[in-house]
Amino acid sequence: MLVLLSPAKLMNFDDVPAPDVTQPELMDRAATLSKTTRNLTRAQIQQMMGLSDDLAQLNYERFKAFDPENRSGKPAILTFAGDVYRGLEAPDLSQEDLVWAQDHVRILSGLYGILRPLDRIQPYRLEMGTKVHTRRGETLYDYWGSDIAGVLNTALGRTPTRTIINLASNEYFRAVDKKTLNADIIDVAFKEEKDGKSRPLFMFTKQARGKMARWIIDNRIDDPQRLSAFDIDGYRFDKAASTKGKLEFSRPQPAPKAARKAA
Repeated sequence: MLVLLSPAKLMNFDDVPAPDVTQPELMDRAATLSKTTRNLTRAQIQQMMGLSDDLAQLNYERFKAFDPENRSGKPAILTFAGDVYRGLEAPDLSQEDLVWAQDHVRILSGLYGILRPLDRIQPYRLEMGTKVHTRRGETLYDYWGSDIAGVLNTALGRTPTRTIINLASNEYFRAVDKKTLNADIIDVAFKEEKDGKSRPLFMFTKQARGKMARWIIDNRIDDPQRLSAFDIDGYRFDKAASTKGKLEFSRPQPAPKAARKAA
C-alpha cells in the first residue's frame, strides 16, 4: 500500500535532524526539465503561473539556481510546509517514522515527478497543471507521461497489497497514467456537515489529508481495510457514502476561528 500526497507551494529549508537523504528516482527527467525552466524569462514565469512581480522574480532565480548535480538539499517531507504538511506535522516524526514513511508514502511533484519522503529537493515552485512547452508536449502531464506510474508500479511490487491511497489533489493525481498503473486505487473524501448538508471544504480537506497520512504512519497501516478506523479531529467513516474505490469521512463543520476564540 502506498499513500500519495500533493506537494506544497510553501517550503521551509530550516535544518532539522533527519535520516540519510536519498536521490529522487526521476532525477534525470527532472534535470532535463530544468533545462527548459532555466531558460524561461521572468515575464513567461509570471504569465504561466499567475504570480506577482516578487514571486516571479523569486522563481526566476530558483530556476536559474537549480543544479541537478547538487547533492545538498532537505528531505521533501520536511520541506513542504502548506496545509497538508501542517496536518502531517512531519517535523515531529521520529527517525523510525521517517524510515517507514520512505517505503509507504510518495509525493507527486511538477519538477521532480515523484518523490519519496527522504528525497532531497532544492527550492522550486512548479504546479503540475502549469503549461510548459517541452519536446514531449505542451503540459507537464505530457512531459511526465507514464514515468510516474512506472515508478509507482516498481514500488507497489514491494508492498503486500498493490493499492494506492489517493490523498493527492485532482491536479496532481491526473499526472499518474492510469492506463499503465497496475494498482487498485482508493480515493478518500472528507466532508463537513452543517445544517443537514454534507460538503467538502478545501480549506479543511487539505489538512485532513495530511492528518490521515500522519495517522497511517503513526499506526503503521499497510492494509487498506484498516482505513475505516481513522477518527482524527472528529472525522468518522461514512460507510453508507463509501464505495469499494472511495472512502468518505465526515464530521460536524468546525466553527470559524473567531467564534472558537470568543467561546
